[in-house]
Amino acid sequence: MVTLAAELDCPVIDETRGEAGPRRAAAMQALAEQTWIARGPLGYLLTRHDDCIAVLKDKRWHSAAGLIAQMNQIDDERYLKRQERKSILAMEGPGHTRLRRLVSSAFTPRAADRVRPFMREVMNELVDQIAEAGTCEFVGDVCEPYPIPIICEVLGAPRQDWEQFSHWATTIFQVFNADMGEHIDAIMDASADLDAYVLNLIDERRGDPRDDLLSDLIAAEEEGDKLSPTELIMMTEAVILAGTDTTRNQLACALAVFADHPDQWAALAADPSLAARATEESFRYLGAVRGTGRIASEDIEYRDVLFPAGTLVFPSFVAANIDSDEFDNPMDFDITAERTGASHLTLGFGAHYCMGANLARAEMQEALTVLSQRMPNLKTVGEPIWKPDGVGIWGPAELHLSFDPGN
Repeated sequence: MVTLAAELDCPVIDETRGEAGPRRAAAMQALAEQTWIARGPLGYLLTRHDDCIAVLKDKRWHSAAGLIAQMNQIDDERYLKRQERKSILAMEGPGHTRLRRLVSSAFTPRAADRVRPFMREVMNELVDQIAEAGTCEFVGDVCEPYPIPIICEVLGAPRQDWEQFSHWATTIFQVFNADMGEHIDAIMDASADLDAYVLNLIDERRGDPRDDLLSDLIAAEEEGDKLSPTELIMMTEAVILAGTDTTRNQLACALAVFADHPDQWAALAADPSLAARATEESFRYLGAVRGTGRIASEDIEYRDVLFPAGTLVFPSFVAANIDSDEFDNPMDFDITAERTGASHLTLGFGAHYCMGANLARAEMQEALTVLSQRMPNLKTVGEPIWKPDGVGIWGPAELHLSFDPGN
């Protein structure tokens, strides 16, 4: 017997608002033990790993990224006009497949590996500025400045432009926040400035190709098909934006967790080969991307439930990543345990799996290796201040840390 989604007897929640950090995970785990689906303010929250995977790999469920303006009741004509130039995050079908196929060679593990020495250099320079004091506000001192010089290096942009990139990324990423309408003018101004900058950078690189991502994107071709100028701008800006806020927040999340698990921090310092496993466990245990949205492109029947076309569902990565049916002792943070089988969903799954996953992993691995060596005896000073629940890419707003100085 098929039940209409609107007639489901399921919990009604406000997405566990008010819970932060590991407490949010505990709340989501309790919800998942009760039900695989709950009704939220905009649609339905999925709480089990298998159900999240099923929706994310079903191509009838489309990305809801293009509905941000509608969900936030934005009617600004400039923003709506800009949305006609679809981001790869909101594209579906053959157009989306074509773009990913064209640019896939620019996002390989080898492409990320060539930047690893520079990642270590940037992180060491940042730690140099706090090492003697033995204290820091980690978000502002380390996380905020870390990814932008790397993105500049990846794209071949001048390193001295990192502060401008940082401003643009921080401003534009407010589109994923619940209060984006309050910042629409600043978002549009930053978007226009970034467009002009990227277009100029593309023009320069056409005449002077280099060993960088932008040159790779310009050269990307398959059977005579190449990226259009608009697609080049869109892809370059996607790299700048997606490669900035996610890394900042995920690194802050990781250090907040490690500060609560000193034995794990010591284990990483003693054995840097654990960096890859530490990165994956950090993504799983406290991910900066806590979920995503999908909209039914047609009537979809799943688990004897009929979701009419236009229904929104929100796969919860928080809940999926601690699903006890998929992970042993999921509430334990353990970088020494070899977790086999299911994978965390913080980087997504299916057609919209994070294209920059290799770069994101490399940034985290190199950062954690350097930090564990140079910030021994890590402790939090006071409680972390977490960003509001309505923030799309989430993590600590402030994270005060202490450690043994002089390393």
